[in-house]
Order: sequence, then C-alpha cells, then structure tokens
Amino acid sequence: MSGNEHVKNGLHRGNLRSAFKWAMTSNETGIWLPATWYSLMLDYRLFQDNAGLHHDVNLLLHLANVALLFGVLLRATGRAWPSLMVAALFALHPINTETVAWISERKNLLSMMFFLLTLGAWDWYAHKPRWYRYLVVTVLFALGLMSKPQVVTLPFVLLLWDYWPLERMFASELPSSGKAERAPARSLPWLLLEKIPLLALSAGCAVLTIWAQRTGGGYNPEPTLSLRLENTVVSYVRYIGRVFWPSHLALLYPFPRTSFPAWQTSLALLLLIAISVCAVWARQRRYLLVGWLWFLGTLVPMIGLVVVAWQAMADRFAYLPFVGLFIMVSWGIVDPVEQRKVSPAWLAVPTCALLLALALVTHRQIGHWHDDVALWTHTAQVTRGNYIAEYNLAGALRKVGRLDDAQKALLRAAAIYPSYPATLMALAVHNQKDGKLREAIAQYQQVISESQHSTYQDSGMMSAAYTNMGHAYHTLGELAEARDSLQAALALNSGSFEAWLDLGLVSQQMGDLTGAVHDYYQAVTIRPFDSGYLLLARVLKQTGHKQESRWAEQKAKDLTADYQKAQERADQLLAN
Repeated sequence: MSGNEHVKNGLHRGNLRSAFKWAMTSNETGIWLPATWYSLMLDYRLFQDNAGLHHDVNLLLHLANVALLFGVLLRATGRAWPSLMVAALFALHPINTETVAWISERKNLLSMMFFLLTLGAWDWYAHKPRWYRYLVVTVLFALGLMSKPQVVTLPFVLLLWDYWPLERMFASELPSSGKAERAPARSLPWLLLEKIPLLALSAGCAVLTIWAQRTGGGYNPEPTLSLRLENTVVSYVRYIGRVFWPSHLALLYPFPRTSFPAWQTSLALLLLIAISVCAVWARQRRYLLVGWLWFLGTLVPMIGLVVVAWQAMADRFAYLPFVGLFIMVSWGIVDPVEQRKVSPAWLAVPTCALLLALALVTHRQIGHWHDDVALWTHTAQVTRGNYIAEYNLAGALRKVGRLDDAQKALLRAAAIYPSYPATLMALAVHNQKDGKLREAIAQYQQVISESQHSTYQDSGMMSAAYTNMGHAYHTLGELAEARDSLQAALALNSGSFEAWLDLGLVSQQMGDLTGAVHDYYQAVTIRPFDSGYLLLARVLKQTGHKQESRWAEQKAKDLTADYQKAQERADQLLAN
C-alpha cells in the first residue's frame, strides 16, 4: 500500500472517479474493491505513512465487527449468552490475527462489516417487508461486494437466516422460539424469489472478479481439477482443526504440487459427510445446520476450486466462515445447559478460561507480525516445504542488509523446489552482482525455460530475465547475444526502460547508430533522465543531427542538478 500512488493521491474528485476503473484493472490485487480503496485513500489523507494509525483503524473495524456480530445475533435470537460467546470467540480467536494485523486486509474487515449490517437490515426487513427496507439491504450488500467479493454468498446466508434464527422457513415444524416478536412465515418459493435481485448482484460481481483476476495475473491455472478438489476437501478439515487447536498459523500455506495420499483425502471426505449428516439429523437444533452450511458455503469462493496465486488456504479466509462454526459451538454448549435448568452462569469460569487461552495465543501470534523477517521466518518454521516463504524471507533479509542469510534462504527454497522461477531469478541476480556472470546466464535461461513450459506464465519475469541476461552478455562483451536477449525482453514488455537503455548501448557499441538513436529515445520517453538524454545527444551528434543533439543536451541540463555527474554516469554506462 505504501507504494500505491492511487492510494497516496488521496480523496479528490478525479481519484474517486477513477477508483472504479483502476480497481478492476489493478495488477496489484486482481480483485474489484473500490470501497476498500476509498477507505485506504481516506486513511492516507489522515495519517500519511504512519503505519501504527493504519493498524489502529483495522483494530477499530474489528471491534466494530465484534459489536455488530453480537447485536445481530442478539436481535435475531433473543439469546444473550450464546450471542456473547460467538462474539467473544470471533474477537479473540488467533486465526483472525492476520486480518487485523495486515493493513492490506482492510478489505476483509470492511466486507465483514457490511455483511453484518446487511444481515441486521434483513432482520429489519423480514419483520415488516417494505420496498425501502429491501433497498437498504441491497445497498449494504453492494457496499460489501465493493469491499471484497468474498461476500457473494450472502444471499444464501440470508436464506439460512430465514430458516434460523428468523424461522420464516418451515416455521410450523418447530415450537415458538420464545422471541417476543417473530418474523412472519413465508413459503419457500417466496423466500427464493426475494433473493433474486441480490443473487444478480452476486453473479455480476463474481464475473467481474474472475475477469479481474485473469487479466490482473492472480489466477493460477496450473493445478489440475483433481488436485484442486483434493485440496478443497483436505482444507475444509484443516480449517475445522484450527478452530479447536489454532497452532502453526502462517501467512501462507503453499498449494501442493502433487496429489494428497488417498487415505488423507478419504478420511477428510468421510468427516465432512459425517458432520453434514449429523447437522441434518438434529432438525430440532436448526443452528447446527445453519452454522455448518454457513461455514461450508462462505468458504466456497476462497477454498481453492479457483486457485489464486500459489496458496492452498489462508487464515484470513476464515474471518467470515468461522462465525458459522462459532455459532455451532456456542449454541451447542448453551442449549443443553439451559435445557437442564442449569444457570448459564456456571459456564462463566470455563468460558473465561478458554477466552484467556485464546487471548494469550493471539498475543503471541501478533508478535510474529513485528516485521517481515519475523513473519516469514515463522511461516517457514511452522509449514513444511514452503519454498515461497523461504523466497520471501530472502527478500526481507536482503532489505535489512543480511545478504548471507538471504542467500541461505534462497538456497533452501531452491532445494525444496529447484525449478521455481522466482527463486532461480533471485539466485541469478545474486550471482550477477557477485560477478558470476556465466552462472547467472544459465539460471536466467532456466527461468525462461521453466516459465515457457508452465501454464502459469509470468511474462514480466521472463522479460526481466531476458533483460538481465542481456546486461550480463553486454558486460562479457558478447554484443550479438546481448542484443538478441534484449530484443526478446522488449517483445514481451515494450515498456521496459532498462531493456531499451541497454539495447541502445549495445547498438551504439556495435556501430548501429541509427538503432541507438531509436533505442535511447524509447528509453527516455519511458523514463526521462539526465544521463539518458546525454547518451542520446552524443549519438545524434555522431549521426549529424546537431540541432536534435542540442535539444537532447538541453533536456539533460533541465533534468539534472549536477551536469558534471550526469556526464560521468553516461561515460560509465558506455564503458560498461
């Protein structure tokens, strides 16, 4: 976010108008979320680069969601104890650390806030259906979708809400819930018809999101359908496990590159089926089925059927779905206690002990978010075979000047996944800086080869590999190979300043002055800078274009505060 110029430009009319279009085409997210960008723009307008205050806003939004969750449940059910337990579990569970601690997850917090507001507005509408109340529901839902499209499943949650706790659906099957005011019952066809406008919004947002992810580079087509299905089943069970034993939480869990053992997938599937059967069988306890389907359904957009980047699952994805499991646990504990005429106050001591334990684990988890090195070190430690964590750890170590440790992390990443293009690229750059140019060239060639044979092709990385390889060949004096590499880089990315500049140097040294003029001109058009204009001026003078040469020299003078140093940089570039 700190490097995002759209956010840093703040809240002004032009930036607000462009947010819708930019949010759809942003390569940084691959997700359409203009409401989130508005929130971040406002933050930056108020707090600038003060990260602590941005974190405080996230915390306040989380606390607002806790209060909203309690209020929505209390109003819908009339039950204070279980509503309070759900809100407390949601407030303190360690798995929500990632959503609150990571400023970029503002989208999770905002979408949840509008999700809960929509749920509350639906209760309001259900008790007295009026068109303006439905309009409020629709507007709040649209704001949730514009915060993060994960809430596309909300119309289905509203249908569950009609089943319980509002009990608008099949109301005659159960005795009165004991609420002072009960929403009027409706037929199933009517309840389905009510959701059609909201489903249309969900469908439109889903199409827009898929398009944005495909064009923005987020979609990963490499995992096969069978592997995605296996990961879906296993991930559901892993999420359930983290409700009851929230340990080894990490920022990233890499998507598996090979199939799961058959026994693991089979046992996971059997467990999911068994829980589903029990939830359906316990018809007198509607909250079990609602909580279970809430968990299963709201996770669908993030469960891995459509793979984004390289993650199999993520803690932040559980922020909304875990509410369903918290409902099952809380009502499943309080209901039997109340049926036996035992005061819920007896639950106070064990409940407080549980919440204290969760708070301690959460406090410890927050410590892992102290800085990038701590975060990625922890992620690599608590996950197995996490080459992406090792790669990111190397980048974090490099930023703080721990170059030897960064190289060790890269070597660990390469040992786990030898053909991972990003690791190969980083190792090649390291070797090139150390003067090991032949080794670097071989690794750049491997990056290109792996990328070309991968279904998840990264043209940006391939272009960078060709550019760096061209620079290495240039340093070695192998000008023909350098030119071929740089031209290949530009075929992939014609907007590469580095490739045009290096190609200009190579063309000039090969005696192709006309080509050098063209190349330098392309470079300074993309990124105007003093030494580039001086190089252009010199070659224009050599080709007899004296007036154009004086123009380029004047542009260099206009761009520099130290003309002598600019000339020295131009000499160094030519001498390389």
